[in-house]
Amino acid sequence: MSLAQTCPAIRRMAIITGGGDCPGLNAVIRAVAKDAFHCNIDVQGIEDGYLGLIENRFRQLQPQELSGILRRGGTILGSNNKANPSQFAVGKNPDGTPIFRDFTEDCLRHLRNRKIEAMVVIGGDGTMTSAANFASHGISVVGVPKTIDNDIQGTEITFGFQTAVDTATDALDKVRTTADSHHRAMVVEVMGRNAGWIALHAGVASGSDVILIPEIPFDIDAICETIHNRERQNKRSTILCVSEGARPRDGQQFVAKVDPTSPDPIRLGGVGKFVAEALEKRTGIESRYVVLGHVQRGGVPCPADRVLSTLLGHHAMMLLREGKVGRMVAVQNGRLTDVDLQEPAGRQRLVPVDHPLVSAARAVGTSFGD
Repeated sequence: MSLAQTCPAIRRMAIITGGGDCPGLNAVIRAVAKDAFHCNIDVQGIEDGYLGLIENRFRQLQPQELSGILRRGGTILGSNNKANPSQFAVGKNPDGTPIFRDFTEDCLRHLRNRKIEAMVVIGGDGTMTSAANFASHGISVVGVPKTIDNDIQGTEITFGFQTAVDTATDALDKVRTTADSHHRAMVVEVMGRNAGWIALHAGVASGSDVILIPEIPFDIDAICETIHNRERQNKRSTILCVSEGARPRDGQQFVAKVDPTSPDPIRLGGVGKFVAEALEKRTGIESRYVVLGHVQRGGVPCPADRVLSTLLGHHAMMLLREGKVGRMVAVQNGRLTDVDLQEPAGRQRLVPVDHPLVSAARAVGTSFGD
């Protein structure tokens, strides 16, 4: 039986990429659109995430646009991490606070006017929250989980994560040579928001001596003791992989910026600087910090993410063909499956403190600052 014979009567669909950019987005777009073209489905790309849906900016995707994008980072459709259709900032009050408006009905009208019969939404927890809202209004939606942070509830891995881990691990490997040459403590701050998955995996992969994650509050004195122990063993340096959401015991996370117009207003950052300065002051050992920042979002997706993106995109189209909408594709126990869109909406998947990788890291002498 041909693929076209298994397709439902969908004549036109849309693809949207929401939230921050991420390696593998183009690979998902490619998988979804090529699958749809085999079913003779017209594919509309919504530009710049939900901002494009609010502003009615669609474009018809053509097969030739998909050539060569499997290995390209970013998204050919553009994205936006500030546009929440149900609460979009349209101005400011006299006191400077934002004025919000609900654009849900406008978005629904744009979809109806363009005869969009189904939508594949690619994004993180905030994007899935809006996708669930559209599904509740009768739109046939399937979600594909995306984030370098790997923190989406309902799936054990998201595309983009492994590429970010590769980037962070490479950076940690590189600072080791400088740390050894100068007898320094080097702190590398990585992304992850409130989840420590990137720091945990990159820290273990690079052999970092200390890994600080949000789920395990740290004690500076405990970290200093780790450094002193290494000195007593004639170790020339100490490498610390620190998640941006890590916080001191009995302390708060470090906030770099607050953007009240954004669906995720808190921008974390600054813990790396704090840790490096505190260590140098207390131990007398020269300490430096590096903030990797958005370099972790960039670059070409690694092979594992290209494969995962293709699998997730294809599975999303399978769900549409089966009429299983209001769902998000997921990986559980190493197998492709799907969950209700409400499950990941507005939630985060954190690192369990008894996770096997945490236990393995402790067993080889890695400190978590506790």
